[in-house]
This record gives sequence, C-alpha cells and structure tokens, in this order.
Amino acid sequence: MKNNKVFILIGIILAIFLATLDQMIVSTAMPQIVRDLNGMERLSWVFTAYMLTSTITMVIYGKLSDLFGHKRLYIIGIIIFLIGSALSGLAQNMNQLIFFRAFQGIGGGAVMIISFAMIADVFPPAVQAKYQGMIGGVAALSSIVGPLLGGWITDTLSWRWTFYINVPVGIVALIVLIGALPDIRHKISASAIDFAGSVFLTAILVPFLLALVWGGNEYGWGSWQIISLLIISVVSLMAFIYSESKAKNPILSLDLFGNRAFVVSATGSFLTTMGMFGVILFIPLFAQGIIGITATHSGLILTPMMMSLIISAIISGQIVSRTGKYKIIALLGMLSGALGMYLFSRIDIHTTNNMLVMSMAILGTGLGLTIPIFQLCAINAFSVKRVGEVTAGSQLFKNLGGTVGLALLGGFMNSQLSSHMSNVVNEPFVATLKKIQPDHAFEMNSKTVQMLLNPAAQSKIKTMIESAPKPMQASISQSFRHFLQTVKIAFSSSLDNLFLISACIMVLGFVVVLFLPEIPLRKTNDINVEETISEITPLAI
Repeated sequence: MKNNKVFILIGIILAIFLATLDQMIVSTAMPQIVRDLNGMERLSWVFTAYMLTSTITMVIYGKLSDLFGHKRLYIIGIIIFLIGSALSGLAQNMNQLIFFRAFQGIGGGAVMIISFAMIADVFPPAVQAKYQGMIGGVAALSSIVGPLLGGWITDTLSWRWTFYINVPVGIVALIVLIGALPDIRHKISASAIDFAGSVFLTAILVPFLLALVWGGNEYGWGSWQIISLLIISVVSLMAFIYSESKAKNPILSLDLFGNRAFVVSATGSFLTTMGMFGVILFIPLFAQGIIGITATHSGLILTPMMMSLIISAIISGQIVSRTGKYKIIALLGMLSGALGMYLFSRIDIHTTNNMLVMSMAILGTGLGLTIPIFQLCAINAFSVKRVGEVTAGSQLFKNLGGTVGLALLGGFMNSQLSSHMSNVVNEPFVATLKKIQPDHAFEMNSKTVQMLLNPAAQSKIKTMIESAPKPMQASISQSFRHFLQTVKIAFSSSLDNLFLISACIMVLGFVVVLFLPEIPLRKTNDINVEETISEITPLAI
C-alpha cells in the first residue's frame, strides 16, 4: 500500500478539501456564531487569525519538511488542524474561538504547503501537472459545496458542527496517508535550523498583514498605527535579507529570487490572485442587490466561475502533462482572465444573470489555466530536495496577492463609492428618513450602501414606509425607489472602475508571463539527474 499512488492522491485530496472547505463552511455559519458568542466587533478576527498563522507557518513548514521529511510534518500539520477544529467547536466566547482558529491555522499552513510538496515528491513534473490541476479543482469545488454544507449543518445541527465535521474526515485522511505516503527524506543537514530567519520572517509578515487588514477599516492608512506596522515590516525585511545571506540552511533561500522561473511564477501568481479578489468580494453583492438574486442563492453565485475553473484546470493539466508545453497555456489564461475582468467592467443595473454567468465562466477559465501552471513551473526549476521550500515560497506570494488585493481593491471601492455618493444626501428620501427617525444619524458610506443593497434591509424599509401616514406613503415609496436606483447606479459605476483596474492587473500578469522560461519538464525525481536544473534559469532576461 505504501507505494500505491492512488491512495496517496486520495489522502492528499481529502486533506486539501478539508483545509479549503473549512473557510467556506465557517463563513456561512458566522451569523449564528456572532449571535451565540456575542462578538460582532471581533468578527473579522475569526478569519484574520487563521490567515495570519497559516501564511506565516507555510514557509517555515516548507523548509522544515525538506529537512526532516514531508510525511512527518504533513501528519503533524493535519493533527494540529484537527485539534484546532475540535477546540473551535468547543469555544465558549469569541476570544476563545479566535485563539483556537489561530491554532488551527498553524496546521492549515502545513496542509496547504506540504500537499503540493508531496505531489511533487511522488510524481515528477512531466506527469505532475494533471494532478496539480486536479487538486486546484478540488479547492474550487470546496467553494461551491462549502456554503451549502455550512448552511445545512448550521440549520440542522449547530454551527459547532461546522468545525466538528473536520475530525472524522480528517481521521480518514490520516489513516490513508500514514499507510500510503512514502517517507522520503533528502540528505540535507539539519544541524543549523534557521531560527533567526523564522523570527524575522514572522516579523515581516505579521505587521504587514495586519496593516493590510486594519488599513482603512480599524485605522486610517496615514495613522501612526498603520505606519508603525509598515516600518516594522520593512526593517524586518532588511534584517531578514541579511540573516538569510549568512544562514547555512536559510528558511527562504535568497537564490530563489535569482531564478527567473521562480520570480516570474511567483509574480504571476501574486498578480492573478490579486486581480481576482474583486470578483469574489463584490459580485455576490452585485447579483443580490442589483440583479435581484435571492439571499438564499447568493452563496452560489460564483458557481459558474468555480466550475469553469475546475474544468479548465483539469484540462490544462492533461495538456501540459502530455505535451510538456505550459507557457502558451499560462498566456492564454492571463488573456482569458483579462477579458473576463473587462466584461465585468461593463456591467450595470441592466446586466442580466446570463451576462454575469458568461463573464464568470470566461474569468474562471483563465484562472483555471494559470494557477496550477505557476506552481508547476517553480517546482520544475529546482531540485526535488527543495520542493517544500520552493512550494512554500510560491504559495506565500499567492497568499500575499490575495491579501494585498483584498486591501487595495476594497479601499479603492470604498473611495469610489464615497465619490459617487457625495450628492445622495440631497435625495428627498434621505430628508424624509431624517424626519421619520430624527434620533438616528444617517451617514452614507460603503457600509450603508451594502446594507441598502440587501433585499432583507429593503423589505424592512418598505415596512417602515407602510407605518407612515397613508397620504405620505405613495410619495415616500416613490422617493425610496428613486433613491435606491441612485444607490445601485453608484455601486455599479464604482465596480466598473474596480474591474478595469483588475483587468489591467491581469494584462500586467500577461506581460510578466512573456518572460517565463519554458524548461523541459522533468520525467524523474532522481536527485542526481536534476541537481543543475536551477542553474540553467538565471534571472537575466
């Protein structure tokens, strides 16, 4: 059984599915969690805590797994993830839940990184592409299943079971992986673990990620808190570079950034993930508030994008494995992604559901073509004994792309909304609302816009209008419809500019991919055959 690659693949898929499904299930359960634990003001930290620990630890796991063997660290990571899941389900208050989610993220970082490293260990790059595409498809599938499963579990059992469910599935994955995974250990000295590099890397990422999460939300971008965090991150970066240049076994070797295949792949992955976050953030709200899709189905609005991503990832993986050609696939993916973003920039209040589905399918196709390719290119350019470190470095830039995209595109959207809504306070309905509820301050900002685009909130306002004197109801209803139309136009116009920027980001990614070297895919994982591979792709262009 130990050499049975089918069981290995099944175990890895189960582990990946668990780690990615967890985020989607939890997002659906959050309203009930907030009600039970009474922690609305700390809601974002349930996600931020997991993101911080998983992002930081993935690079450390990547290097340590190269030193001590991928199987051992993989099993430990899954066990930590399962313990964190069980503890999260037992949380009695929001602070406990945040702490346990951070602990769960320590295991999640290992699962996400070492899964790809194990694939690279077992399958050489020449056949690896189709399995990378398959795993990418599994991650996308979880985003479709997650909202449905999370809603059903929360309604039928309890939100606590959205965490508990990880345990039995994870145990099955553990049993399969313990029996099936080969214990591959590469001959690298572990005498000098890079503790200083780990500390400096943490000091770079924690302040930087916190600045991106808090900037424009908790604190202004020019506040001393955000500036201080960014200064700490920059100083730590300089210390990290110096430390890594002296370390015997650096946690993230600087020579990675002298390899053109790694630099182009990491940059392409960063830009792709950064560009796609506008869709994930705002399209569900657009579909619900502008087109009128019900709240029940809002969690499924991204299904066309995810399905096309799954299909294209699997097909591109098969093509790359059979032909060995990946650069043209990556270029086509970037063009498809840019086209999808451009089509999104054309949406308005008259956009139909069919037009939205077509745009999402085109974008999803582009993402499915590119995302697995970047990981493969980076791994193929280095010796198999460094696969954990290379995979972790590549995934780090992918995660950072998502975080930067979330912060910058979200901030841009808020500024655009503020600009478009500057005159809405003069709307007749706003004046009427102030008369009806004089004790309530009415501030038009991005949060108010998102509230007004929620059909449930609109129903409450209509109910409030019905409580007004009958002679006034008709005029108030007419002014509300006009006001709501103004809000929808402002939101749609703001999205247009946001998606144009995202399209430009994808076009920039296309230009970057033009410099991607197409190295013949290795047909073996024999270390002796591939020792000099990383030397043939220097950064010089």
